[in-house]
Amino acid sequence: MGNYSIDQFSSITGITKFVLRTWENRYAYLMANRSETNIRIYTDEMIVRALNTNYLLANGYKISKISKISEIELIKIIDEIKVKQIEVKEDYYINQIIISTLEFSTSKFNKVFEEGVLDFGMLDFYKKVILTTLERIGVLWLTNRMTPPQEHFLSENIKQKIASATDIYLNQDNKKETWLLFLPDNEFHEIGLLFARLLLVKNGFNVIYLGSNLPYESLNQVEEKIKIDNTLMFSVSNSSIININSTIEYLESNFQSANKYIISKGITTKMIAQKSNINILNDLNSFINIISN
Repeated sequence: MGNYSIDQFSSITGITKFVLRTWENRYAYLMANRSETNIRIYTDEMIVRALNTNYLLANGYKISKISKISEIELIKIIDEIKVKQIEVKEDYYINQIIISTLEFSTSKFNKVFEEGVLDFGMLDFYKKVILTTLERIGVLWLTNRMTPPQEHFLSENIKQKIASATDIYLNQDNKKETWLLFLPDNEFHEIGLLFARLLLVKNGFNVIYLGSNLPYESLNQVEEKIKIDNTLMFSVSNSSIININSTIEYLESNFQSANKYIISKGITTKMIAQKSNINILNDLNSFINIISN
């Protein structure tokens, strides 16, 4: 069972600390446990309740009514709202994915993911739901409040879904340019790279996928055997960002004729050598625009 401070709880659920305190005082709702030093402590179950509460509030329910609804009734109302909605709201899916992770519910995750892809399409579901979910619960990971099993549960399930979607396009004859996809030493955030692979093969490109935490010397053999037109890597971890100029220097020495792309929110052009022939992309949309053209 997780224990969260009011700051962490507020960041995850999107409910301000002022509102949380007001609900406690006025409705005795989402009453936090208290530590020996009188600090509020929230649980996984309270996060689930808060996420569901936010969804009902967004759909016109009053907190005075929500505070009196049982958990079973609350879930029933959410399901009814979802069925009746004409316009799909990503908040529903974000909340349900977080809940499935906290509960280690594979069946719930699969159901939510499949429904979301049907409602949004794979690309928009990834951009609007998956990325937002990862960013929101990244608060948990950075503060070591989500247990490693929960982190692995979510990331592995997402990776499996992306891999399954990719398999559909692997048998087609991809004759466009060849892309080399990898993550450098000490970079393990593979979900973005897997989705980039899906986008590329779907658009008819040939992809050499080498995965995460790849030593530089492993890339030499690839260049010797096949012409690489483009290289793509993500830089998310502090380690890979700190060592980015070494990575760039290696790529420029060994893949001189290839276009080189790095997707990272943590790297700016000021951080890399001025002569570097590297394309720094700050978001997924920039990459989509490149392969679409």
